[in-house]
Amino acid sequence: MTAGPTSATRPHNRKQLIVEAAGQVFSERGYHAASMEEIAAGVGISAAALYRHFPNKYALFAECADVLVDRLVAALDEWPPEAALPDVLTALARVTVAHRASGGLYRWEARYLDRDDRRLLRAKFGQVVRRVTESVAREFPLPDAGLRAVAALGAIGSITMHHTSIAQRRVEEMLVAAALRVAATDPASAAGSAALVELPARPVPRTRRAEILAAAVPLFARDGFANVTNGQIAQAVGLAPSAIYRHYPGKVDILVAACLQAAGLLAQAVDRSLHQASDPHQAVVALTAAYVAYSFEHNALTSVAEAEIVGLPPGLRGPLILAQREHIAVWEQQLRLARPDLDRRRARLLAHAGFGVVVEAGRALRWRDTPAHRDAVTALVLGALTG
Repeated sequence: MTAGPTSATRPHNRKQLIVEAAGQVFSERGYHAASMEEIAAGVGISAAALYRHFPNKYALFAECADVLVDRLVAALDEWPPEAALPDVLTALARVTVAHRASGGLYRWEARYLDRDDRRLLRAKFGQVVRRVTESVAREFPLPDAGLRAVAALGAIGSITMHHTSIAQRRVEEMLVAAALRVAATDPASAAGSAALVELPARPVPRTRRAEILAAAVPLFARDGFANVTNGQIAQAVGLAPSAIYRHYPGKVDILVAACLQAAGLLAQAVDRSLHQASDPHQAVVALTAAYVAYSFEHNALTSVAEAEIVGLPPGLRGPLILAQREHIAVWEQQLRLARPDLDRRRARLLAHAGFGVVVEAGRALRWRDTPAHRDAVTALVLGALTG
């Protein structure tokens, strides 16, 4: 009798295959929306077989979070401390690009780790940042080497946040080139850019529905959508939990409203910035300054929209994905006008690299919203974008 598939030769690297599959599912669906059954199906095993390797979803998630950062540390360990910055960044880019499908969980999902696991993860990433900072300071002795280092890493890490298809070697080359330009950028080179930006006014909650939305956004940003209850939102507004349902059918509808508000405010900021531009280069500068200003001023709203969209039901994601695509299309068009050497895919990849710079540099500055911080991040993004 021929053995069935479950009794066939078991691969020696099954645990590694599980971690790879799980990392992709967590990255694409979010921690809470992912299921052990879905992960098991991706590996071609039963859920029961999966539980023989990991006792629960959290244990598997924590393992996934460790794997990529361990690979980054290992890649750097292969180079001596005095290695040139291009070699250091290439080593990191190679690992990141090779595992781009699972890398997205670091950007937002790692907040669901327990405190001890999160502390360990940060310590490991801290090793990577320190090593890159030392190389940046040695290669380009300019101010704020630490900020330039994390911004350069943001450019490389951006590949995990989108699906633009380009040959792996070409992606590595473009990301390393962008990261090197960021590392070589003086953060003071865009001084005064913040003063040129006029953002849409911050929404003022004038209705009970708007008050609920305004109260929910910082809770979602701090704790994650899945961890916030309607009771917490109601308490923040001074309502009974049941009163929430008179304004929103469910918690997910509050999240959709937050994402749509973020998309609307960003579209307004983009339109205003481009009206001020007199040529393609100025258009890219204005677009960058506006995006950076928006990211600082509406940080909680932006982080919620970017982090939680993957967990929305497919039927509710459509308008938000369309808004994202329209925004990327603006960047693509303006970059290609300013840089005729770019095709559409390369322009999209660079735009996302710029977004990655904003996220990591903003975090390094703890999103303290000052003109100097906006100017510095704008300079670093422009470094990534210019060829």
